[in-house]
Amino acid sequence: MSGVMQLLSRRHLNMHASVLLTTVSGVASTKSALIEFFDKKIPAIGIITTKSFQVTPNPGNREPVICETTKGNFGNSVGLRNPGMEKALAELKELRAKFTFRSLLNVSLSANSIEDFIVLVKAFDEVADLVELNFSCPHAAAGYGSSIGCDIALASEYVREIKKATKECKAPLFVKLTPNVEEIGVIAKAVVDAGADGLVAINTVGPIQHIDPVSHTPILQNKLEGKGGCSGRWVHQEALTCISSIRSYVGDDVPLIGMGGVTTGAEAAAMIQSGADAVGIGSAFGTVDQRMWDAYLTSVQAEAEAILRKTDTCREPLSASFLLDERQMAYEEHSVEKITHYSKDTVIITLDGMLNCKAGEFAFLWLPSLGEKPFSVAHNTPLTFIVKKRGVFSSALCALNVGDRLYVRGLYGAPLENKTTSKALLLAGGTGVAVLPSLAEQLKKQNTEMTILVGTSESVEGKALLEDELSCYGRFVCVPDDGVPARVLGLLDTLDISTDQACYLVGPEIFMAVAAKKLLSKGVQEHNLYLSMERMTLCGIGMCGECACGDRLTCRWGTFMQYDYLKQHAPEIIGL
Repeated sequence: MSGVMQLLSRRHLNMHASVLLTTVSGVASTKSALIEFFDKKIPAIGIITTKSFQVTPNPGNREPVICETTKGNFGNSVGLRNPGMEKALAELKELRAKFTFRSLLNVSLSANSIEDFIVLVKAFDEVADLVELNFSCPHAAAGYGSSIGCDIALASEYVREIKKATKECKAPLFVKLTPNVEEIGVIAKAVVDAGADGLVAINTVGPIQHIDPVSHTPILQNKLEGKGGCSGRWVHQEALTCISSIRSYVGDDVPLIGMGGVTTGAEAAAMIQSGADAVGIGSAFGTVDQRMWDAYLTSVQAEAEAILRKTDTCREPLSASFLLDERQMAYEEHSVEKITHYSKDTVIITLDGMLNCKAGEFAFLWLPSLGEKPFSVAHNTPLTFIVKKRGVFSSALCALNVGDRLYVRGLYGAPLENKTTSKALLLAGGTGVAVLPSLAEQLKKQNTEMTILVGTSESVEGKALLEDELSCYGRFVCVPDDGVPARVLGLLDTLDISTDQACYLVGPEIFMAVAAKKLLSKGVQEHNLYLSMERMTLCGIGMCGECACGDRLTCRWGTFMQYDYLKQHAPEIIGL
């Protein structure tokens, strides 16, 4: 028996009474930096699972792709978004060469043909400790995911042929099963009889339409009329039933990774008592701040072990105490009160209501059936956003009229935690100017003397609005490019900048990287240089991993990152 199979055997579990926790595909461990983060900083996790990779890149569905209609109950329709085999394999090879893994790496794979699965299994075998065949995604295109897992004959054929063609591969072959069948145990036994080395269950339940309680419209954006899988607390009991059924059909010797709505140590213990050898944690990552993931998972593990050992006490805090109390993806309806043209392709949208947004935080804007994106809040009262026309969704925002409805969720991120300095330079490019009012207000309270520079792509019609808002905080200069990209950066060469002052950069990453180099050459200290990393995020709550800067999620840590952190953990972002 291989080391992987022995670790996942029930005999090993019974002998050592240790609860093996895993991440699940598509949640949290979705980027190379986050895989490294789990391996090095989260010792309670014993298996790290990648997102499901395909032979060719897949952009997935348009946002929204994740929603939360009631507290802790999620819907998702990501659509198997992934970078494709070539890029994913190169990144995992780089990780393997970089350090020796403590945990096992489970590489999840998705395809709509036996031939493509064979290509994937062979390709990833050199980097995987085990591979997971995704026969379970309920919102994938025809031919993928549950299209395979719901058909006992098809699932068996896939496993039999894949196993036959990959005999030389070392990584055990696990099959991830869908719960959306009449009897999951029957299919589990069939794929094991066909050659599967282990099983993973369950994937999300459904799909169903997830209706927003405020707009009364479907939230998810896809070709399935807004239908998506269900994950989180509401699937836990069904998951336990499925795991119990699988175990009864396949016996004790088949390794089984169980998951589905596990958020506490008690629920992890129940998963093992139902027949699982290891327990997957997925949606729960969206209900715990990333900065607490280590303590939370340590608590889940310790609490589960105490229950399984039938001891009365657990030294770690109860795992439920780490869960955030509020529903985090709730939309609020607003009405457009004013549309102001900032430039020919940028508008300022003023809404009724307010948010108490601070520098480092952001919100999502949503138009039902059209999409959603994260935006910085330009003003809290009245609630104001600056939107540049870039694609379908931003064009729709720019076309709004007074009286139209717009939905907002958030806040996300975290307020900037900065070292107080006597002087500061604030530099923004394009719509990054939206961050400056809240940042300037914070620095004003710290009695910081400010110089504020703003670069625009053209001479802006709304320049007076900026001057009125920002000039009261210090010296303010607005510089249009006038045919010279990022022309405002030329002013940095003329400024007298002291080595102990702070500099705050907001704008496109390449803009901030160039500005940072100029400022460092003038003696600015790395820890006094802050960059606002406004990366795309699909959820805002730590599940999708898209906003990772190094191993930090901006949706939890806040958008401002110090240069010395980025230099060590994400040098590619700053051009190093």
